[in-house]
Amino acid sequence: MAQKKMLFIFNPHAGKSAIKNKLMEIINIFVRANYKIQVYATQGHGDAADAAEKYGKNMDCVVCSGGDGTLNETICGLMRLEKRPVVGYIPTGTTNDFAYTHKLSKNMITAAQTIVGGRPEAVDLGKFNDRYFTYVAGFGAFTDVPYKTPQEMKAVLGHPAYLLEGVKRLAALTPYRMRVEVDGEVLDEEFLLGLISNSVRVAGMKGMQGKDVATDDGLHEVLLVRNPKNPIDLQETLVGLFQPSSPSAHIFRRKVKRIRFESETPVDWVLDGEFGGSHTEVVIENIPRAVEILKK
Repeated sequence: MAQKKMLFIFNPHAGKSAIKNKLMEIINIFVRANYKIQVYATQGHGDAADAAEKYGKNMDCVVCSGGDGTLNETICGLMRLEKRPVVGYIPTGTTNDFAYTHKLSKNMITAAQTIVGGRPEAVDLGKFNDRYFTYVAGFGAFTDVPYKTPQEMKAVLGHPAYLLEGVKRLAALTPYRMRVEVDGEVLDEEFLLGLISNSVRVAGMKGMQGKDVATDDGLHEVLLVRNPKNPIDLQETLVGLFQPSSPSAHIFRRKVKRIRFESETPVDWVLDGEFGGSHTEVVIENIPRAVEILKK
């Protein structure tokens, strides 16, 4: 049997550096499955994307281990290739929303075994202007918490670090005036939060996008939260946010293939938990079944 080729990209600092105690066992699983492995430890921001592009061209499989941001970078790098290898993912981050949606085990050994014994399943990606995201693009309330939480705090506290950082921002919630074009409709309003996602969970929170999320249907779930004007509006907004079955005039939900945002002043966006830049114009499109992920 011909030996298969694998690129294994891992973030040594993700999730309290948990992978360091399992690295040899994981590599051994891949070797026993007849893979010739090239290992790359990321050194900083953007490194995973560059490694995926540079070394992934002739691989049968590219595996990445880290958080949602490491996966984002790896897939962004692979999207630069004309022919993309199948992707394996060992989640070792703090939140791991992508892994939760796709039922990928947080146990690193189990995840490695799934990669060598699993089957490829095509999933949609999002295109954000000229960049890509795997499961969410967002702006507004609390979306900056993942990338503004100090790495040292994440390493010590894990997920509670995000909660502490979120509490600090409660008094500074800022609405954004946005012009939104979606399905021939134009919204010109103040929004407190916007999420365009392909996930059943965002920032560790379930239920906001509803129960009928499909990751290969060519559509993204859009959630826009209008700015509440008074405490009664706020209460209704919170109920509508976490109980999609309770309609609220303050919540806009839609499944879309394409959506456009415009604002007079730059708005900070987050892509898969990482800073996505400040923009006055954003076009988001669904790229159907763009990559294949190894799953059970």
